[in-house]
Amino acid sequence: MEIITAVRGFKDILPPETDKWRHIEETAHEVFRAFGYREIRIPLLEKTELFCRGIGESTDIVEKEMYTFLDRGEESLTLRPEATASVIRAYLEHTLHAAETVTKLYTIGPMFRRERPQKGRYRQFHQIDTEILGPDDPRTDAELILMLLHFLGKLGLRDLNLEINSLGCAQCRPAFRGAILSFLHGREEELCGDCRRRLGTNPLRIFDCKVETCAAIISQAPLLPDFLCTGCREHFEKVQACLRLFDQPFHLNAKMVRGLDYYTRTTFEVTSGSLGAQNAVVGGGRYDHLVRDLGGPDISGIGFAIGFERLAAMIPDGDADAVVPGPVLFIAALGETALEKAFLLCNRLRMKGIRAEMDHAGRSLKSQMKRADKLKSLYTLILGEREILENKALLRTMRTSTQEEIGLDRLEETITDLAR
Repeated sequence: MEIITAVRGFKDILPPETDKWRHIEETAHEVFRAFGYREIRIPLLEKTELFCRGIGESTDIVEKEMYTFLDRGEESLTLRPEATASVIRAYLEHTLHAAETVTKLYTIGPMFRRERPQKGRYRQFHQIDTEILGPDDPRTDAELILMLLHFLGKLGLRDLNLEINSLGCAQCRPAFRGAILSFLHGREEELCGDCRRRLGTNPLRIFDCKVETCAAIISQAPLLPDFLCTGCREHFEKVQACLRLFDQPFHLNAKMVRGLDYYTRTTFEVTSGSLGAQNAVVGGGRYDHLVRDLGGPDISGIGFAIGFERLAAMIPDGDADAVVPGPVLFIAALGETALEKAFLLCNRLRMKGIRAEMDHAGRSLKSQMKRADKLKSLYTLILGEREILENKALLRTMRTSTQEEIGLDRLEETITDLAR
């Protein structure tokens, strides 16, 4: 009978890759909590209307990529393609805005988009998502960016570049929209089908097109920063000043836009010089009217989303030892009495939080020593029938290949002390 395989575009995460993922998650929890964020866990399934209103009807996600279906009650439901809209839905539904003026939230989990599967891109992918809801102060923008870079640094990532831009607001965008439409007048047929459609919905997103002919045309187009109103310009200048306080280098990228319609003012990306053409590690930005557009009060927000798969791929496989170290102790037991003693000791140590391993099959000492070496155990306890009769055992330090005799009476205490 033929085995059943995973759905196309969906991937199992196996050890040792899961060790990396856990390390990333634990680092995220540590860093985000230090900056005052609290974790939120949101459903995988939402009403389709949430993403149509939140992400934008004209986006590729809503038009082409969402997993949407009618349930038995004929209600249209969608597997979440991103997290921000869901976080804000929960924020409004549970009136978190009434409890405090500033709400900092983060969530980690799978998202779903029906894209063409390729290396590093899956139909079920995972994101780390953070949101600050409440303040519209530019210091908030800088704080979020600094936290993000601190998090990436804690993971050991180097060769990172910060790119920032301002997408303006409802006051200054109409003038820019008019300038773009004038610039493209008469050249509409040279654009791809998606960009021709975007002309009538959101011309700003033409800057995000990857088609070479469109990119060549738009390369000479007017740039949004030249059309910023006084408020947006002052806001963006303050963001830059706050980043300079920390000597944080950045590059002004006037052509950078985000793929979602809700972004306003500050937008940013972190790229890596080691990733080639698809070099974005993380992106995010401000969305000052998304909460209002989803039926809530006019509350500002800013956030970012990191692709988990991309992040894990940037941590070298050779760093796995540092991510998840081997056991403190491997017990090589020889004989039934020794196996019983080893079973008791091994599980008592585990209950103290000390990682210990043993071979229940009682194979040869040579085979067990090979396994201890493969697991990268710090110590190996050699325990046989003779050692039990003599009330002692051999403790081998694997790194130096030295060993010493220790008494069985204080065996558990000795290993506990070594693990500290």
